[in-house]
Amino acid sequence: MSNAAGFSGRTFVLRIDGALLAQHTTLDEDLSFLLERGIKPILVAPDAEIARGYVRALNRHSNVAVGLSGADAALLPAAGRVQTGILATLTAAGYIPVIEPTALGIGGNDVDLAADEVAASIAGATEAARAFFFHESGGVLDPVTLDLIAELTPAEALALAEREGLDARLRAAMRAAARGVRAGVGAAQILDGRIAHATIVEFLTEQHLGTQVTGSVFMGATV
Repeated sequence: MSNAAGFSGRTFVLRIDGALLAQHTTLDEDLSFLLERGIKPILVAPDAEIARGYVRALNRHSNVAVGLSGADAALLPAAGRVQTGILATLTAAGYIPVIEPTALGIGGNDVDLAADEVAASIAGATEAARAFFFHESGGVLDPVTLDLIAELTPAEALALAEREGLDARLRAAMRAAARGVRAGVGAAQILDGRIAHATIVEFLTEQHLGTQVTGSVFMGATV
């Protein structure tokens, strides 16, 4: 638990999926744990419907979730940098933004974006301490031994993402995790969000779940 104190005031970005809505998980408890320790969670959903579902689900227990689209406060312009002002305002007040992956188009229309890339861009722009990408695989497997790989560099993650036959969603998560770390995120983890306390297990034990991507040079972040 003492490990969490070092993250007080920092941002965690969670790229969530629809599976967590369909079954009971500890996500709401984990988010409360983070808030109580001064950590600022931001959730990125795969689409607008799931984003709104999370807002409703979280607000059944506490009135902290706020749904956002990319058009809100020009958060995600279709061309240009992430505008973090609305995120800073909400997280400073103790709210949890739940973002649907749409951008504000030049003509004022909504433009659909890939949720993993949105999560990576927001994590980089907010200088997040952690980015989490939920995937039912639980992480990245070694192509030879089929054992779970505990840690990868961004270059290694990108190389492994080129393997033939790899699940497309896992491939996207690996690329986004690598991009986020290269943009300055402390570490990015690919893990199964259905596991109890998946987001906070590294604060409770000496280990982290899934595959962690870490180690890079700051390069900035854009959508």
